[in-house]
Amino acid sequence: MVAGTDSPAQDDPERPFRVTNREVLGIAVPMTLAYLTTPLIGITDTAVVGRLNDPALIGGLAVGAVTFDVVFGTFNSLRSGTTGLVAQAFGRGNGREEMAVLARALVLALVCGLVLVLLTPAIIAVANALISPEPAVAVAMAVYVGIRMAAAPITLGNYAILGYVLGRGEGNLALALQIVINGMNVALSILLGLVLGWGLAGVAWATVIGEACGAALGGWVILRRLRSSGRISWGAILDLTAMRAMAALNRDIMIRSFALLGAFALFTRQGAQLGTVTLAANAILMNVFLVAGFFLDGFATAAEQLAGRAIGARTKALFRRAVVLSSVWGFALAFVLAGVFLFGGEWFIRMLTTAEDVRAVAIEFLPWAAFTGISGVLAFQMDGVYIGATWSRDMRNMMLLSLAVYAACLFLFEGMMGNTALWLSLHIFLIVRGLSLVSLLPSRTDRTFAGA
Repeated sequence: MVAGTDSPAQDDPERPFRVTNREVLGIAVPMTLAYLTTPLIGITDTAVVGRLNDPALIGGLAVGAVTFDVVFGTFNSLRSGTTGLVAQAFGRGNGREEMAVLARALVLALVCGLVLVLLTPAIIAVANALISPEPAVAVAMAVYVGIRMAAAPITLGNYAILGYVLGRGEGNLALALQIVINGMNVALSILLGLVLGWGLAGVAWATVIGEACGAALGGWVILRRLRSSGRISWGAILDLTAMRAMAALNRDIMIRSFALLGAFALFTRQGAQLGTVTLAANAILMNVFLVAGFFLDGFATAAEQLAGRAIGARTKALFRRAVVLSSVWGFALAFVLAGVFLFGGEWFIRMLTTAEDVRAVAIEFLPWAAFTGISGVLAFQMDGVYIGATWSRDMRNMMLLSLAVYAACLFLFEGMMGNTALWLSLHIFLIVRGLSLVSLLPSRTDRTFAGA
């Protein structure tokens, strides 16, 4: 990817494009399918470890999975930030800059991944201190985390590659990459964990190998493109201004992710104060929100690419159309999902738990969970627009504002309304996130396209 000097520019000429329903669906549908493959990993891993007849191994897997959700969820900014920057370069017809953005993201992924590898003992120690698992569970968690963390540079590298692919609007290629990573993970978990008898270590190694296979496929695609686009110098890759801009973008998205994790942690904490049954019921109902999120993320991803591309092409009308079309489709899907969960949610609850007291509370609060997709659709879509536009500071600030409103509502309502207060506050949090970003959209759009 690098050479001593850049060859003459081989960027594509300006590429006009249209924002149509077909363009939106062409990105959203494959990515929705890709996102839906992710839960299969957790289901398969739990099923494999569950057949080993050792509760400590199940506990170790659960604690390890939570640890990775926090650590790698934080670094998902590598994916989002890369998508926005690549989409804008793609809109400008600057193929050389697309590859340079990817190269910078891969450098950042390598550095952060190696730091995580070195910090593995500290990460395990912090997880033990915060969760306080039993000794046998702690041992199992240390084995699982120790193996998986060894692949941190590869995992973060895959985030960067996925961001590059999505920035170009290549939803089918992104789906293929996710199928390879997740499909290999599922198949090898069964093979290594059960057939070969490696147990929990086999499940961890399956994840590592799956990530490596995804990176190999992504690397092959990138190398093929590199041959036709020409090499990029280290000077272009390590341009300090560009690196600082990428670091700032990732920092803002990371802070936003921390705030989001904090909101859900607060929801869980306050639910725990209402008793074990309520805590368990809310945990089941949060799966409804998470499933809705997997679907809505597809249209948010379409918003990322199309909004970023329109900014790169300096076409205000197409930017506005990207915002409107992706949001309309997002709302349509959110209402469909709400109907599905309202009418099929009781079956879903009964499938997830056999405890009648937990079922009763979950069914009582099912409508609150079913409508979270509608309350949250603007938050998802605006996040996508702001990521594509690289307006990360506004997204960060509005997330912090929404978190403050959410916390205030929780502590104001909870004493009077119990569990209803938790769900009401969650809806307010989602609505404030979406509307606060919408309120800034006209002024940010006018400034961005000034003179266009």
